[in-house]
Amino acid sequence: GIDIVIGTHRLLQKDVDFKNLGLLVIDEEHRFGVRHKEKIKTLRKKVDVLALTATPIPRTLHMALSGIRELSVIETPPADRLAIRTTITTFRDDIVREAILRERSRGGQVFFVHNRIESIAACAERLHRLVPEARIAVAHGQMETLALEEIMIAFHERRYDILVCTTIIESGLDIPTANTIFIDRADTFGLAQLYQLRGRVGRSHHRAYCYLLVPPRRELSPDAQKRLAAMQELTTLGSGFKIAAHDLSIRGAGNMLGREQSGQIAAVGFELYTELLSEAVRQLRGEDVAEAVTPEVELQIPAYIPEDYVPDTTQRLLLHKRLASALEEAEIEEMKGEFIDRFGEIPEPVLLLCEISRLKVLMRAYRIPKVTRKDKHLTITFGERPRLSSQALLEQVRRNPALRLTPDMRLTFPLTTPISPTPFSSEIASVVEEVRTLLHELR
Repeated sequence: GIDIVIGTHRLLQKDVDFKNLGLLVIDEEHRFGVRHKEKIKTLRKKVDVLALTATPIPRTLHMALSGIRELSVIETPPADRLAIRTTITTFRDDIVREAILRERSRGGQVFFVHNRIESIAACAERLHRLVPEARIAVAHGQMETLALEEIMIAFHERRYDILVCTTIIESGLDIPTANTIFIDRADTFGLAQLYQLRGRVGRSHHRAYCYLLVPPRRELSPDAQKRLAAMQELTTLGSGFKIAAHDLSIRGAGNMLGREQSGQIAAVGFELYTELLSEAVRQLRGEDVAEAVTPEVELQIPAYIPEDYVPDTTQRLLLHKRLASALEEAEIEEMKGEFIDRFGEIPEPVLLLCEISRLKVLMRAYRIPKVTRKDKHLTITFGERPRLSSQALLEQVRRNPALRLTPDMRLTFPLTTPISPTPFSSEIASVVEEVRTLLHELR
């Protein structure tokens, strides 16, 4: 039997079927189109998929950063590799001739990327006039297959010094002796494409050079200037991820949330959207996703942010929201420092609100939906799947007559710290610690 199949996009066609496919590895993932990726999605439910790319396209990178896809970055270059020196310049005959002669003098070869087939012969002729002693070949995708193959083999065997070509060399080509590349009209290429083309040189221990030939700066679009600046700035080995991040910032992640889509993010808000997205991803991965608990606390105390302390209504609402949604007590302590720094000494109602927020952090941790106070008693309502031991709960109720457990899973107990009619935050802090101690015993 066959264990491993290596092929092109052809393997994704409808008439190709596998008996027991377990792993799909996609090399140069950025070269796959939407239809291919739709086919991969149908496989993904039952097959592990590993996608490899030096420069993930913006949407793919955004999906990874959003948590939809898992991400692993390999930054360690092969041994003895040197960074490629990148120069941005106009097409100047003296610079081009000098670079070609330097490469020839050390026994190397040159790529000259000219991505317009109608003028590629004229470009080759211009180079021939500049460097008549160099042997020049032309290669592009519209040539006969055999003729193209012969030229590529001849270049690999060093029978030519310069290969004038289109972007057909973008991937899958490894010629260690080719260590200088010119990219004509580099301003018309995408950032990932420029990075891929630059990667055709510098594949051995020799220093490689990349020349991005562009029109005068005033003729370049703002986006083209950003792309070229990123190429010149990010020349260190293993900078593909940073290049892709620049590409994402320049081009955006695609219109995932805009008016052309079936829904608008403004309807639910960005934070809720990301929470829903994260939950959906965990469900698709087969993880156990419990419904989030929104704690409700009724202690009959004046816990709020007074208007005379924070006059701006929007600010008050934002601060309320941050306190209510805190996941750790450290966040609440940080907010206390922020209150003092921005608004002065913290009044008692705000301190009470902070203590209630501490209680809500506990409730989220144990998946408890509600805590209420009536006179001197506190009632804890247990929801579905609380993070507690039912056996420990029943044992506590059996040993402690003061604890009462109702059939609908409400635990009532007397408070050891009485709460005065005008309570202080220290009293509520004691209540929080009582609840913490009890819940800890029920784990």
